[in-house]
Amino acid sequence: MTSASYPVPVDGLHHLSNETRVIATPWSRMVRGIGLGQYPIAYDPEGAARIRHAFDLLAAKGVEENAYARFSRLLADFVLDVGDPARPLRRADLEQRLGPILDAVRAGENPYFRLMAGCILMDAFAKLELDTTLLVNAGTDFPAEMLAVADTIEPDRIKDENAGRHGHYEKLSAYSAVFLALGQLGLEDRLVSGRRNHVREALGLLERIPAPFFRGRGGAMLLSVVSLLGFGRFIHGEGRDHLKEVLSYLDRADELNSPPAFPQPMSESFTKIYPLLTMLNAIAMSGRPEEYLTYGRDRLAEAKELLARITPVERTHMGLYYIIALHNLGRLDEEVPDLNALVEDIVGQWVHIDPGANYFLNGISYAYILQTAMLTGRTDLIGDKTLDRLVDGFPDLDRTDDDRVNRPYPFAYTLNVLAELGSSHLLFEPRDAYDGSTPIAWVIDRLSEGGRDEHRLYMLHHALVSHALRMRGPERGETPLFRDFPMRNRSLAGRPA
Repeated sequence: MTSASYPVPVDGLHHLSNETRVIATPWSRMVRGIGLGQYPIAYDPEGAARIRHAFDLLAAKGVEENAYARFSRLLADFVLDVGDPARPLRRADLEQRLGPILDAVRAGENPYFRLMAGCILMDAFAKLELDTTLLVNAGTDFPAEMLAVADTIEPDRIKDENAGRHGHYEKLSAYSAVFLALGQLGLEDRLVSGRRNHVREALGLLERIPAPFFRGRGGAMLLSVVSLLGFGRFIHGEGRDHLKEVLSYLDRADELNSPPAFPQPMSESFTKIYPLLTMLNAIAMSGRPEEYLTYGRDRLAEAKELLARITPVERTHMGLYYIIALHNLGRLDEEVPDLNALVEDIVGQWVHIDPGANYFLNGISYAYILQTAMLTGRTDLIGDKTLDRLVDGFPDLDRTDDDRVNRPYPFAYTLNVLAELGSSHLLFEPRDAYDGSTPIAWVIDRLSEGGRDEHRLYMLHHALVSHALRMRGPERGETPLFRDFPMRNRSLAGRPA
């Protein structure tokens, strides 16, 4: 059986929802926790049991000493119960269940993760179509509480290979998440009314991110969210144009000589194409592409040139960004006259890539390969050998301490995309590569006690919560925030698969 035989949530670019077009790539979902639960499907008791089993395994490893882990389990269980048609919940039930979830959010010591948890909860409320007064009432104003948390996020607190070089990148990302969450609840006017204009303040943080890579990648999502909320006047009004300023800053990358570090060596062209492609999507969201695509230089020509210069394995990461950006701009047919050939080249790289060689460059490449095939309607390019090679590759990440500690990173990406392909069961069934154990049990069993060493373990929680949120039922489709946003090529977007 090939994966084309499995049910998939979309069958081509013209069936993509607006949320997928804005937040198409797994990076935003797994790393930042925004856009979880895309492609809603019917409640699946077996799938729900797998999610709960995974959280049981994590709890047995002691990870729930961490408030974020507790929050994730409580929220996933709550979401699954709301989505289960056999368990109708009354308002009193929802209130009772919500209390421990809010406690877990507030117990987080790290303000960024506290805000991220709160935003995931608000986004879930919108997607589950729950009554907002459960979060905003005489006794509490949870959205305001989370917005205030952003003020406490300090610069250069991210602990990764670029520690000390981010500036206000994390705070900027937090603003993107909380703005989006408030918009999902229909509370976006709060951001620009009253004594503070939070949108203006967030845009002001762009110039406080020193590295062009991070200013472009983080700034693109903020600019997209601001456009989505209908506040584009703050981007290109009031005597300046923040989008043009970011593009100009990207053009100074060689002069500034502040390239990002990656877990594996990456080409110079990769460090340039990544922020550029995210900015192309922000340009599409702005509704003013003609004004920006030739600002400073021909941005589409630049993107095409850089895509040709990056390595084939790097192209598996960036191909999806490129295709979605061009589709959103309405320029895909013009820039890629033979889309099938490009997709076949990207997906076909799985034959040459060992997913267990390292946790980042190779380790997450298959997730991008599979999602590129799915979103372009080419799952016929994926067979059992592709999936087996991916699923069986995680023991190889014992090669170095760095790969071992970061194994949850590619495992989260893999769980996320296999769930979208209807194939997550492969991670929950015994396999020879794991000496008869299941991949999920094997990976979790090899975590440090309490998951203290694996600082990216939270990404696995995001994959599980997203999987649970998808089971809310196809009738709970796009939220009004995304559904009502005008985008190009909109004819079939947003319809349930």
